[in-house]
Amino acid sequence: MASASSSTYRDDRRTELREFLRSRRARVSPADVGMPAGGRRRTPGLRREEVAVLAGVGASWYTWLEQGRDITVSGQVLDAIARVLLLDAAERAHLYRLAGLTPPQAPSAPSVALSPEVRRLLDAWSPRPGYVRDRHWHFTAVNDAARVVFGYRESDHNCLVSFFTNPRYRVRHRDWEETAPEVAAAFRADAARYPDDPEFGRIAGELAAVSPEFAALWARHDVAEHTSAVKAVDHPEAGTMVFDATLLPLPQHPGHHLIMHNPRPGTDTQERLEALMRQHSLVVAHPG
Repeated sequence: MASASSSTYRDDRRTELREFLRSRRARVSPADVGMPAGGRRRTPGLRREEVAVLAGVGASWYTWLEQGRDITVSGQVLDAIARVLLLDAAERAHLYRLAGLTPPQAPSAPSVALSPEVRRLLDAWSPRPGYVRDRHWHFTAVNDAARVVFGYRESDHNCLVSFFTNPRYRVRHRDWEETAPEVAAAFRADAARYPDDPEFGRIAGELAAVSPEFAALWARHDVAEHTSAVKAVDHPEAGTMVFDATLLPLPQHPGHHLIMHNPRPGTDTQERLEALMRQHSLVVAHPG
């Protein structure tokens, strides 16, 4: 038996669906979709019957949908309605949610130059480590603190590959063996979002050929989602530092994520990090 709260939620969602579809329909004129105006209209926009015809669904079914009735809805039909109503990507995703479906994963563009705003954010995050990776886990930007703290080199181009093949990163990562299964599982979960993208398989195949540990983990077919983690680093100069790592999606760069590391409260990581970065700043400024 449904609870009162869940029933209220469904009612609210159906009300929102009704109002959303009506408002989107009202803003689309017949001319916008290549139809004759058909004389004067009492209300602006398309009629329900016109939306149904253009979307290839029954007029009664569309009326029920707009009324928020409990009917079966498919993504294919919602896409057709979204095209007729000229919905943008955000509106299409909203329609899916109101209809009780999970919006499909938006297609991701290949790695592109980061916007100035993202670069400024990454620079402003210093002296704390941060970097940006694309959907294939390729690094698109790494700040100086991440290179100093984690031991990333200029030759490090992919976060997954570096995790399993960069010896400096591995020796500094205190919980490497415990974390490795989660990293491989997270990459497989990301690959599953793009089943038609062969780049994930290429990266995994090439990495498995040089890393027996990754090969064994990849063969397990584990999947995992993670948006945060705790990283403990044993740095040869600064000692032990512990960071809270948070993964943030970048909507303006589909498929890209900003990974930000913050000194964990209750540790002396902040002081160690600041001293380390001051030291490296002086080394850079006075290499002699």
